[in-house]
Amino acid sequence: MHRLRSDEPLAVELTAVVKAGEFERLRELIASNPEIASCVVEDAKGGGRTLLHLFADWPGHNPNAAAIVQTLAAAGADLDAPAVSMWHRETPLHWAASNDDVTLADALLDAGADIEHEGSSIDGGPPLSSAVGYGQWQVARRLVNRGAQTRLWHEAALGMLPAIQRRFEVEPATQTDALPGSFWNACHGGQLAVAQYLLERGADLNWATPWSGQTPLDIAEQTGRSDVVAWLLEKGAVHGKSA
Repeated sequence: MHRLRSDEPLAVELTAVVKAGEFERLRELIASNPEIASCVVEDAKGGGRTLLHLFADWPGHNPNAAAIVQTLAAAGADLDAPAVSMWHRETPLHWAASNDDVTLADALLDAGADIEHEGSSIDGGPPLSSAVGYGQWQVARRLVNRGAQTRLWHEAALGMLPAIQRRFEVEPATQTDALPGSFWNACHGGQLAVAQYLLERGADLNWATPWSGQTPLDIAEQTGRSDVVAWLLEKGAVHGKSA
């Protein structure tokens, strides 16, 4: 794997060119230095990003996504390469999902990126987990439409009530452990009908997340889900200790 320090002139130019969507200049640079298509740009802390990671990095939505992805893919870049020496193993598609960048997600999938590749900073899972976990609803729905496999908590956040009902009809007992988080995610996504359905099946009204201490009421208020908030209060929901 070819590595470049982020302060090297070539790395500085590559970063600027990629983020600006200057695909023609990128092609010229690759023609002169073929190995850079698969290079990792290392930061001062030892973490590394591929050029596709740099393009997908927050806040995303950089121009000419399809052309940048196609240029790098044609030159041999690994579409599913994970970030290097970071606490997660996210691919560029995970980062596109985390930024609600539908255009880039489509470009990566069209070029052959793995929609189920593991490594999410949310749960170690696929890009859909990053999209749902960070509340990036447009790209989450696009991933589902493009064939992403869903788990109960994904379905709850996205309001996929028929799919949830099928789960409980086929294997009701297997859903118990996932109920608290799924109910919380239904409230996060503003999915009142799903939240009502899950509460009827034993979800914990006041389950607090282990990562933030937020209860369903907290996250519904934070995300402006007024109908869900009103219903939760009617049911006796309370705030978490972090509120």
